[in-house]
Amino acid sequence: MGSEMEKYRKFLKDDLRLEMDFSSIDQNMGVEPPPLEKPYTRGADIIKLAGPDDWQDMGEMSVRTAIGKRKSRRKYSSGILLLDELAFLLWSSAGVRKKLGDTVLRNVPSAGNRHAIETYIMITGVEGVEPGIYRYLPLKHSLLMESRIEDREVFSHKISKAALGQYFLGQAPAVFVWTAIPYRMEWRYGIASHKVIAIDAGHICQNLYIACEAIGAGTCAVAAYNQKLMDKLLGLDGKEEFTVYMAPVGKI
Repeated sequence: MGSEMEKYRKFLKDDLRLEMDFSSIDQNMGVEPPPLEKPYTRGADIIKLAGPDDWQDMGEMSVRTAIGKRKSRRKYSSGILLLDELAFLLWSSAGVRKKLGDTVLRNVPSAGNRHAIETYIMITGVEGVEPGIYRYLPLKHSLLMESRIEDREVFSHKISKAALGQYFLGQAPAVFVWTAIPYRMEWRYGIASHKVIAIDAGHICQNLYIACEAIGAGTCAVAAYNQKLMDKLLGLDGKEEFTVYMAPVGKI
């Protein structure tokens, strides 16, 4: 096997943890930790979402049934998503269940509880929500508008193009896009961070799959995309934050 293949396989291994000097990482050097939620401008356009106490019977499907029904779905009905349904999906995949001072416990696990993943949603068909690109604020269980979508057809084309021609993303009423802010994890684990960031993204997407099935919706994990185009759509710098995973969501 060539050295190039071996190099990329090494990413899946945990050798770096034994090779690196943990005394030199920022946490052990006394550097303040980065925030667990990306900051935003005061006075920004924020939509407060309903929480678990407000949903009544939503998502009451048994875990066994939801797992048994789980599949990647690329075709969606013409129906729009309700805002409460989107709130349920966000809470299920990235929501906070408890705050303990500066520590938060979420519905998905993360290495060292660092949660280096941010959740963006490209919305074109959610009841009562203006089309746009939003970011989920897990600490407030709210949506923050990042930019408006002026022309749905043009934007649908942009999403599909950025997803390497996977047209079904442009047809979904909501597209979840997960980005990584690597330093959140690097602060604690240095160069051993990047494997676990990818694992964390998988935890989030799997919860989204199960939550979708529980409300009669569907999703499909997407890891093939044009990095520069996706980052540009979200307004990311592509260095300190960049796209790592996507999943369109629609009713079935």
